[in-house]
Amino acid sequence: MKILTDIEYLKDVRVLVRVDFNVPIANGKVVNDYRIRMALPTINFLLKKGAKVILISHLEVLEGEKNTLEPVVEVLETLGVPVRFVRNIRSAASEITKMVAGSCILLENLRQFDGEKANDPQFAKELASLSDVYVGDAFSVCHREHASIVSLPRLIPSYAGLQMQNEVEHLSQAFHATHPFLFILGGAKFETKLPLLDRFIRLADSVFVGGALANDFFKAKGYEVGKSLVSVTDFDFSKYFSNPALMLPTDIVNETHVIEPAGSLTKFEKIMDVGPKSLALLKAKIDSASFILWNGPLGLYEGGYQSATLDVAKMIAARFDNPGTAGKVTSVVGGGDTLAAIATLGLESKFSFVSAAGGAMLDFLAKGSLPGIDALN
Repeated sequence: MKILTDIEYLKDVRVLVRVDFNVPIANGKVVNDYRIRMALPTINFLLKKGAKVILISHLEVLEGEKNTLEPVVEVLETLGVPVRFVRNIRSAASEITKMVAGSCILLENLRQFDGEKANDPQFAKELASLSDVYVGDAFSVCHREHASIVSLPRLIPSYAGLQMQNEVEHLSQAFHATHPFLFILGGAKFETKLPLLDRFIRLADSVFVGGALANDFFKAKGYEVGKSLVSVTDFDFSKYFSNPALMLPTDIVNETHVIEPAGSLTKFEKIMDVGPKSLALLKAKIDSASFILWNGPLGLYEGGYQSATLDVAKMIAARFDNPGTAGKVTSVVGGGDTLAAIATLGLESKFSFVSAAGGAMLDFLAKGSLPGIDALN
């Protein structure tokens, strides 16, 4: 993969940078600027080299909000990036001609054009005509076959940005991890995480399954899962049950906050979180691991059952400052609720790498590449 730093000359070069500024916006203000901050190394590198930086991104809009990236401008300026906002992509060419070396503009939301999600070649050509070089720095949407992700980079010289390089290099560590290797998999949507389980139950020494995913295992074991969230599709779990690497919760927390052994629910109850005995077993694995990969919460996080997820975040972070007898640990984490837990505790700096990606992280770990990465190559 060609990297941004491979470009020898950038002064006055028009560089179109595909970033991911799909950030939550409420009342016209950005609520969480994490993804914007992740793009700063690439943006600042280009500005210092004297490039004319043209930022493009999509934005999914909350109900009641305007379909515009304009609130991002205020955040960028607060973070030290002077930027001009261009509302009409179709008239961007005239604005770009006014740019000077080391300046930056942000174009309007790509999703305002049907050609983006439709991967329209003509829309990709329109974008390509605005620049000399393309830089892909939106790893979190590289699993999408959209015009700015897969068609555009094939039309002009293309390179991976610094955040893209970071994501690929750190997530790739999981394919040749040091042992003991612990994989913690939570959340829901078993069908999207099945490829991950198939791959890493062969690579990791221990695979702890929590969240709604564990409910599927309990159901397959014949346990009563009551009103718990489970997958609609039936899967064959037999190959996992015989694998010694698999770890399931031994106790759970129900919706009335009563701790029960796994499998003891009545048909009227609902599994909400992992219990303390399970966490104690998981802590022992965390304390002895050399490599930890974690994706997904262990309980119904958005429903307020956050205790186990927060505890696991603290356990892993504790290894950063106190390696213990097991020595230094490499910890790689990702997923929306997982990131929320870490941010809530202010522990981002206590992990080796925190991925800004969700679905893209899952697909990359399962397949080893993504359409957007293949397009850069």
